[in-house]
Amino acid sequence: MLGTVTELDLRLIRVFLTVVEAGGISAAQTALNTTQPTISAQLATLEARVGFRLCERGRGGFSVTPKGGQFVEAARRLLAAAEGFRVEVQHINRKVSGNINIGLLGQIDPVANKKIGLAIARLRARHEGLYFHFTELSSSLLEEKIINSHIDLAIGYFWHRLPNIDYFPLFQETQIAYCAPSHPLFSQVGALTRDDVSHYDWVWPSHPLPEMPAPTSIERLTVLTDSMDGAALLILSGQHLGFLPQHYAARHEQLGQLHPLNPELLRYEVGFHAAVRHSSRQRDLVSAFLNELIDIFGAS
Repeated sequence: MLGTVTELDLRLIRVFLTVVEAGGISAAQTALNTTQPTISAQLATLEARVGFRLCERGRGGFSVTPKGGQFVEAARRLLAAAEGFRVEVQHINRKVSGNINIGLLGQIDPVANKKIGLAIARLRARHEGLYFHFTELSSSLLEEKIINSHIDLAIGYFWHRLPNIDYFPLFQETQIAYCAPSHPLFSQVGALTRDDVSHYDWVWPSHPLPEMPAPTSIERLTVLTDSMDGAALLILSGQHLGFLPQHYAARHEQLGQLHPLNPELLRYEVGFHAAVRHSSRQRDLVSAFLNELIDIFGAS
């Protein structure tokens, strides 16, 4: 007879209730994801623990004994009480403390940054003991840091789509091709064709860019970089053409330092995502922050 109820007993009780609800051992195999001999052995162990026969099983079919029927009711009350205890403990203290390590692509659109800030504010309003650590990284490093567990969540542009990372769309960023006043094509900006710009040197992202085909031959992509500031300096020098985020280049346009080559033709949209490891999504803090991001960006 049971003296104390152990964790093993609870597992065996759950197996027994699953068999009862399924109507037999064979029918319970799928729900329990195990074999008939294993289930039979578990039932025998439980019967040995309680000291009486719980069910009849064999060629004559499956049936619960009279004592087994009483045990079913008692077992259901036990598991319901255990679940009630778990929920009650969860609610004893709703405030969560801890750290979330976030990786960000540099120079994100200020509008998007404001929304990320709102997600932080919402979460910290509920959990004052929550702290965020931000690291600015290039596109090529964000996924690597996620895989290596150096960051919990990343916000940026991703092209690998690795199988053990989940990606959630947040917002779109517009990239436009620019040149400086000292560039030979500056006098023609506004209506330049792809052919017009293909004969000049370009600064180009070092990562794959499926959204936009290269505007010239590989020989003319003379600088490859993930640095937005570096790309801007090369364009400002008048020696290169290149794409920049529209929000980033806006200030240079206002100062007359840059001008779009042809904003209707030479442009593309980049999708920004929140990315997390499968395992990180199970963490309450990471999951809560991710849900806030999805909710805020989804409402716009």
